Amino acid sequence: MSLFPHSFQRQRFAARFFVSFLGLGLGVISPLTPPLHAQSDDNAPPISPAVKQSVDRGVAWLLQQQRAQGCYLDENRADAVPQHSGAITSLAIMALSSVGHMPNDPTPEGRSLNRALRFMVDNVVPTDTGYLGQSDRSRMYGHGIMSLMYAEMVGQTLDDEMDKKIRNRLQRAVEVIMNSQQVVKSEANRGGWRYEPGSSDSDISVSVWQVMALRAAKNAGLDVPRGSIDKAVEYIKRSYRSDRNPDGSPKNMEAAFSYEPYGGRQTFSTTAAGILSLQVCGEYEAPEVLGGANFLMKNPPSPSEAWFFYGTYYYAQGMYQRGGEQAAVARQKTEQMLLELQQPNGCWQPRNGNERSAGPVYATALSLLSLSVHHHFLPIYQK
Repeated sequence: MSLFPHSFQRQRFAARFFVSFLGLGLGVISPLTPPLHAQSDDNAPPISPAVKQSVDRGVAWLLQQQRAQGCYLDENRADAVPQHSGAITSLAIMALSSVGHMPNDPTPEGRSLNRALRFMVDNVVPTDTGYLGQSDRSRMYGHGIMSLMYAEMVGQTLDDEMDKKIRNRLQRAVEVIMNSQQVVKSEANRGGWRYEPGSSDSDISVSVWQVMALRAAKNAGLDVPRGSIDKAVEYIKRSYRSDRNPDGSPKNMEAAFSYEPYGGRQTFSTTAAGILSLQVCGEYEAPEVLGGANFLMKNPPSPSEAWFFYGTYYYAQGMYQRGGEQAAVARQKTEQMLLELQQPNGCWQPRNGNERSAGPVYATALSLLSLSVHHHFLPIYQK
């Protein structure tokens, strides 16, 4: 198994939609258009042999974790939908796709992805409203992750019936996200999301997955009202820890984002989630994005921090979008940390706090996603 199996130089990416994003503007080519290639970053250094080997080992390990049902899990569990299996399998699907494997490939990786998608479509059954987080008990975290995966997989299978199911599943999932945002909340929490569709509060770690899902859904041609994006932007900016000038702009151009608006813990992971949330909403040059990126330059990730792996994923993607020195520093830091942390068998093992219980499939999927950001195989990485 090899990273970018049909060679990196070819930049193969089987997609049916071309995304031209400025803010959230969308240009859509007809579904009859031939598959497109991934965008390339001509200024990015080529992938190193060490990173290539690391990714190949991670992919090989991940494929070995596929269970009889089709899901990717750390251990065999007999139930049809093991706890969190939909969310974790979705992360694994995106991880494999992010390094160039697609479910329509006639390869072991492609066949594995097809089985995983079949598990998602057949086993992880949504509620009558379209909510995905109940079946595997992953709640709105899982709903956002699964919605993002479905949006990235639109048009990627050779099975028209499966693709139809994916599109329908995505449409209803997006409606759940938008309806959840409309729940009556306090001024501080308005525009965000929390653990359940009906939650009356919000936090940045749940919200980032919902806004990524909304952007990816818009990439795939679904209607996402500008009002939903505007409300999300207002919510996220309230989590930026700075006093404001009379015009509303932040006074501090080197500050963290907090877990909840106006308070809560302030970490590299919440800050990375904050800048990424704003970027996928089209706010690439917002002062809060610049200030958060400046904070991360002086407060980079450390493996000793809680929720290191998902924070590193946000960090790798958000800082990549900044470009220039900030992107280069973040790439070097991400690759250095993850290569040092990879286990002899090819996986990554979370070791701190609640993240430890999430297991190595979760950590390995996020590590592969973090290492692949600048290669653009998934549309969500494209600016």
